Amino acid sequence: MRKLLAYPLTCFYFLFFGIVLVVFHPIQWICFNWFGYDAHQKSVSYLNLMLIWCTYLLGTRYTFQNDHNIPEGVPLIIVSNHQSMNDIPPIIWYMRKYHPKFVSKIELGKGIPSVSYNLRHGGSALIDRKDSKQALVAIAKLGKYIETNKRSAVIFPEGTRSRTGQPKKFQLTGLKVLMKQSPSALIVPISINNSWKMLRYGKFPYGIGSHLYFKVHAPMENTGDSDILLARAEEVITNDIRFTA
Repeated sequence: MRKLLAYPLTCFYFLFFGIVLVVFHPIQWICFNWFGYDAHQKSVSYLNLMLIWCTYLLGTRYTFQNDHNIPEGVPLIIVSNHQSMNDIPPIIWYMRKYHPKFVSKIELGKGIPSVSYNLRHGGSALIDRKDSKQALVAIAKLGKYIETNKRSAVIFPEGTRSRTGQPKKFQLTGLKVLMKQSPSALIVPISINNSWKMLRYGKFPYGIGSHLYFKVHAPMENTGDSDILLARAEEVITNDIRFTA
């Protein structure tokens, strides 16, 4: 019965999701080309708020817990597990004052209204996962960007999303490049729970009634042995993942 109800709700969701992407594409263009970075950043933040609202049609709920007074005006490297594309809008919205930029696969840089435009013009790194040299150069460029502009980089070191919520082993090369290029950055772990349930049936229909939990953990200084530091970050994240079917 639950899956049967998910079919019409997913159709409504896709309709409004598509409308939001199409409407915000020219808004982003105008903001970026006429008013500059700050206006574009605000348009992206509200785009992602609207994308969150679209998921309410599926009965989705969100809890975003951040008990830490993370300073502004310093670069951040936000490290998180990855369960679905629905991980991204809450991070952009709730962490918006830190100007999050993403390490994203290059395929998303074209063909998707609003999303592709933001990835190409908003400061994110587009990486070709089949070309490690290109990927590392793009990540290094992002690291220099956040160091210079005091913004944040979001990276999902599992590489690909977990389809069951079970965390995958972190791949550390890209993280180490970010840390090297942005030595003053704070490492901010975020754990995500239940996002995978929105894709429990595959791409259609979407899962309904999911409660997504995001928890921001205590920031870590980018000092000392990077392997030890990143092992701590991975442990903090994976220990907070509550795997339930």
